[in-house]
Amino acid sequence: MKLQDTLSNSEQMLDISKKVKIYLCGVTVYDESHIGHARTIIVFDVLRKYLESKGIEVNFVQNFTDVDDKIINRAKLENTTAEQISSKYIQNYFSDFDGLNVKRATNYPKATEHIDDIEDFIKKLVEKGIAYVTKNGVYFSVSKFPQYGKLSKKKIDELQSGARIEVDEAKKDPLDFALWKFSDIKPLWDSPWGKGRPGWHIECSAMSVRYLGENFDIHGGGRDLIFPHHENEIAQSESFTSKQFAKIWMHVGMVTINGEKMSKSLGNIKSIKHVLDNWGANIIRLFCLSGHYSKPIDYSEELLKENLTKWRQAETCYYELIHANNENHNSEIKSMIEETSNEFDNALESDFNTHLALLAFFKLVKEVNYLAAEEKLDSNDAKIIIPEFERILEILGLTIPKITLDKKQEIDNLIITREQLRKEKKFQDADKIRDKLNEMNIELIDHRGKTVWMKKEKIKADIQ
Repeated sequence: MKLQDTLSNSEQMLDISKKVKIYLCGVTVYDESHIGHARTIIVFDVLRKYLESKGIEVNFVQNFTDVDDKIINRAKLENTTAEQISSKYIQNYFSDFDGLNVKRATNYPKATEHIDDIEDFIKKLVEKGIAYVTKNGVYFSVSKFPQYGKLSKKKIDELQSGARIEVDEAKKDPLDFALWKFSDIKPLWDSPWGKGRPGWHIECSAMSVRYLGENFDIHGGGRDLIFPHHENEIAQSESFTSKQFAKIWMHVGMVTINGEKMSKSLGNIKSIKHVLDNWGANIIRLFCLSGHYSKPIDYSEELLKENLTKWRQAETCYYELIHANNENHNSEIKSMIEETSNEFDNALESDFNTHLALLAFFKLVKEVNYLAAEEKLDSNDAKIIIPEFERILEILGLTIPKITLDKKQEIDNLIITREQLRKEKKFQDADKIRDKLNEMNIELIDHRGKTVWMKKEKIKADIQ
């Protein structure tokens, strides 16, 4: 598998000969997670599921930033503690992402649980003369890392103190960033330099090294983290270890709304809870995977509706396969499946192009639905198609509602009764059965010689 590495700006081969180690920057837990978070995490969820489908073991680590000024400010606003705020939003995070069918990470380290690791990290940087102590805290000296800017392609002499760089007169250089902040506001911890709390960037360096070692395979996150967060991680980590930090840097494009970044000031943030309640996990996942992961994607109801239409076609395909019982075996089915499998896998192997992978999947869906409509799909064909169909669904994290045998029998009996009523020209009674089936989210598909059924996922936005 080749992946675009942000650092080298070239495709790099992922080493799958051993366990693949991935570190993904998680969320700062002071508010509800939004659709932008969802896209990044869903992309990495599919990457992990694809690797595991090939029998590759993955050690997947995703942190929680549970100590931060934003958390402290939120606690003040709600007259509670930072710990209560972070605990609340971590719980909400799991509710959201379990609902999105995201497989839980191997580990979810929290900054507050790794203060000793963070302190040890800072100690070594101070001992090396790469970090220094001021009246406000401990700072990393950017000038001591000549390669600073190599990830973001920014040059030190061109960087200016600005909105994203802390202004502190005690620093030797405006670009120097905090490793430890002195504070008398809780949460705080004792340190060799004074009471306070860690800076944002040092958390990820300390925890990734702790769980994955000094050199691991993939470091990921949203493109907004390239500078300064990931740039600073590289500087402090490689200064600490004297080794290459991550082998591949993988960054996911932003989710915009009407071409603008989501922000509280614009009031355009779409929480996962809101979108999940209205559209369900499958539609959100299709939306997040519909473009190349590295490019921005614009959130719109229209795009969600497009993905809903596609999903209904996939549901139809699945149930057509279940009901397939014609006696017209198609000799081209095996080659069709091989082609689909190759196209799908090749798309993901080439810089994880989920857009092309979805095109391969929906091409299969279209072909199956056509064969079913023409009554050219038999049970043997279905036995060949279903395993590949389900493999792709599993990798993409998509789920189709299953139905029990008893419920299937009940539905089959209702349909037989409806057909008999139609033959007897008792159309009103037949329509009542159709209405009853609709209430069960069962949709009838009338072919020339028979009627089959499918169970539709109930999607709130589809009813409105």
